[in-house]
Amino acid sequence: MPQAETPGAGKARTARLRWWTELPLILLVYGSYSAGRLLARGDVSDAVDHGLAILRLEKLLHIDAEHPLNRLFTRDAWLGIPADFWYASLHYLVTPALLIWLFRRRAERYRAARTWLMTSTFIGLIGFTLLPTCPPRLLSPGNGFVDTMAHYSSYGWWGGDASAPRGLGGMTNQYAAMPSLHVGWALWCGVMLWRHGRTRWAKAAAVVYPLLTALVVMGTANHYLLDAVAGVAVMGVGLLLSRPLSRAVDVVRARLLPRSAPVTAAPQTSGSSIVSAGCQTSTGERIPRQRISRTGPGAEPGASPADAGDGAPAATR
Repeated sequence: MPQAETPGAGKARTARLRWWTELPLILLVYGSYSAGRLLARGDVSDAVDHGLAILRLEKLLHIDAEHPLNRLFTRDAWLGIPADFWYASLHYLVTPALLIWLFRRRAERYRAARTWLMTSTFIGLIGFTLLPTCPPRLLSPGNGFVDTMAHYSSYGWWGGDASAPRGLGGMTNQYAAMPSLHVGWALWCGVMLWRHGRTRWAKAAAVVYPLLTALVVMGTANHYLLDAVAGVAVMGVGLLLSRPLSRAVDVVRARLLPRSAPVTAAPQTSGSSIVSAGCQTSTGERIPRQRISRTGPGAEPGASPADAGDGAPAATR
């Protein structure tokens, strides 16, 4: 006999993914990112000290790649202007575009990817709060950096004091350089394209986009190399924590949300045509294991085998 399935059981997982529930989560990520940069101001002198300490460590390790890149982007406008547009815009465009693509085309992978991104972002916000860091462009001129965002501000929609829209630079925390979530988000985008993209162009973009983003954040003097390394590390920690976090959320949801009542078979009544769940019969129609009922003058149409004496021959009087 075919097994009866609970209606909607096969769609339980996909039913949870609805755009009106996912959109607030994505807005929460971006809102938290912007609010974290705004609120985690800290002390300016501490931020400058942290920035100088990072720069000294990089010079000690001979990995201070910011200076040559910044000079290159400042000298050649054809590199500096696109780099500034890249820094100011793409992380707000590419990341949500990939989230939407995963939601529509790779729904079975979307939840894990979204949880990874959210977890890593909140870890980065903790870094902004605990370690305010002055970016290279805001250090004293004696350190040899040029703020390309200010240098080319007449070409873009941003102002000369920050990467924010004109007139809103004072509302942005410019000392949130460590870690670089620009690089972290770009790495996430690269992993998504590499794992789920089907074309060679997608694979190429998976490699090029994070690498170019790392060069852009250093060339525009917005981040140190170690900021980029910290952004990669934050994404790694977020990846490790995302799976247990998802399991914890599932446990909490299962305890808070009421469980659906089990489906019970309707009681059979006399005259009902339903014999068992999912099986129906009409009057006079045989079902499996039904014995031949007695026929004769006293037999009623549709009499059950019990009426027929279990099919045994009548005794001779």
